[in-house]
Amino acid sequence: MRVRRCAVLWLEPRETAQFQLEDLLSGGTGIVSQVGWRAHAPQFDEALPVDEDDVLLLGRLSPVDWIDDGPLRAKHGAARLRTLLRAGLLIGQGKAWRAQRLADDELRAQHWYGLSAVAHARSRWVGLDAAREVAEAGMDTAAGLRKHYGPPPPTLMERGPADERVRLPRAVPTALDALFDQRSTCRNFDTEAVLSQVQFAHVVERVFSARGQVHGADDFNMLKKTSPSGGAMHPTEAYFIVHRVEGLAPGLYHYHSVEHALQPLPWEGTPEALRAFARLAVGGQHWFSDSPVQVALVPRFARNYWKYQNHPKAYRVAILDIGHLSQTLLVTATELGLGAYITAAINEVDIEQAFGLTSYVESPLAVCGFGLRADTMTTSEFDPNRKIWPRKPK
Repeated sequence: MRVRRCAVLWLEPRETAQFQLEDLLSGGTGIVSQVGWRAHAPQFDEALPVDEDDVLLLGRLSPVDWIDDGPLRAKHGAARLRTLLRAGLLIGQGKAWRAQRLADDELRAQHWYGLSAVAHARSRWVGLDAAREVAEAGMDTAAGLRKHYGPPPPTLMERGPADERVRLPRAVPTALDALFDQRSTCRNFDTEAVLSQVQFAHVVERVFSARGQVHGADDFNMLKKTSPSGGAMHPTEAYFIVHRVEGLAPGLYHYHSVEHALQPLPWEGTPEALRAFARLAVGGQHWFSDSPVQVALVPRFARNYWKYQNHPKAYRVAILDIGHLSQTLLVTATELGLGAYITAAINEVDIEQAFGLTSYVESPLAVCGFGLRADTMTTSEFDPNRKIWPRKPK
């Protein structure tokens, strides 16, 4: 059989510490540190423990060239090769290793830059209630943060004497300035109000719809949208969690940007289960999951990486895409008198499972939401201009 190394692999020397009574009794501190190796690959849910012989073997193999496994079995043993093949660190051409080979082939087809792929895989959350953990640690207030972390870095960067600065003329405020001043992350949604379909469609169309198409060559089409996108590739898909939108059944949807239409996706749970998933999606931040609609911003990585193959900046461009879209969404919602938010504190793995996504093919980088604000503020919001709170009578 012929084998090669998996497409992307990062071997990490990791130090772990554990208490050992024998060390304490012999005059030590009782805390013994050991260094072991972990193997990271984007298609793994977690890092895999490997030993030094595995590291030497994997480090000598090409991720591109296939070689006969006979000399490897003779030198390292058949059992070691089987373990690495079963894990997917080694890729074999035999039928027994077809599943691992197909996963590796699919990852290769995305054209990830290796370090970006590993960073993306290892920074995803699953089942984390981040809001509860922050509250329990007393870090849900500015004072709590300062007590925990110490003084923050300066608010402003001073790079020279003040009297040498060139003062610039102030712009004459326009309606756009007023709109920007009104934008404030909403943490208090009206949990009973139903968002009108007209308002919902307005936000979705302005943010995600295709405003035009350009035929490049053969099957290469480029879209025009309201937000910029690296290389005009527009890789980000919009996956919706709908709770209270006029004319839409609660559930999961995918948006078709050319037809300006929603595709219902399978959801067999109750409304209560949908609300529980919505809260899980945003890491337990109930003030965000209270919104009548949430949208996961999900890049199709191959759409970007087809043009920027194995490029060290390609993942950064995908992240920028999310930032552009979210700003357009927040400003559009503000113009309509709606509250809106974006958060990257999300459980990516749970969102992927609900929408049927593969992490290295499509994966959420952030979640936005929008809807009608509540009349009272129960969760603190940062609104230094006081354009939102206190709420004005309707």
